[in-house]
Amino acid sequence: MTRASERAVEAVREMILRGDFAPGLRLGEVELAERLGVSRTPVREALTRLAAEGLVEISPNRGARVTSWSVAELEGVFDLRAALEPRLTARAVPRAGADDIEALDALAHRMLDVGAPGAHQDLDALVPLNRDFHRRLVTLADHPALATALAGAIHAPIVLRNFHTYDDASLRRSLAHHLEIVAAVRAGDPEWARAVMTAHIHNARAVMVRAAAEQQEDA
Repeated sequence: MTRASERAVEAVREMILRGDFAPGLRLGEVELAERLGVSRTPVREALTRLAAEGLVEISPNRGARVTSWSVAELEGVFDLRAALEPRLTARAVPRAGADDIEALDALAHRMLDVGAPGAHQDLDALVPLNRDFHRRLVTLADHPALATALAGAIHAPIVLRNFHTYDDASLRRSLAHHLEIVAAVRAGDPEWARAVMTAHIHNARAVMVRAAAEQQEDA
């Protein structure tokens, strides 16, 4: 893949994950090429890559569209996360050094700063911080097979950009979970960390399944 194609992949992926493109939106090659300042070939290659990641659906008659999720599919994504991510989080605890803990703590507090409901809330800034927090735990767990199995759920766009659908109470719970996970890691307690991550995922699941159900009813 050329450098132009790689840049196109990164740009379109970020726009999808950030919520610039709604689920089901058609992604025209010409329009994307103009927006990114590249030819159609890198865009076509980027869409093919993103289809392999599950972010884009490509069909012969409809072209490329942002992947949309039914309630059942979304429940399956969260079932996968609930089975894998708490286990990885527990594995991360004994492997976390002082620098790792401080990095996680800084991310958790930064997420609280930008994500807490109020005049200065910035949900778009929350997305990459959240991604980095969860990725650090997975990396610390050092279990490539489980990490690979989890990647499909983590890359699902409707999961990654879920903060815009949170009510204030659910968002506050989510932000508090990050702080408590850091406390569990600092205490060296893998079962505590596993339990909080499980609650964290189920909190997100409730928010997203409700939102998807409402969207299906309106369709």
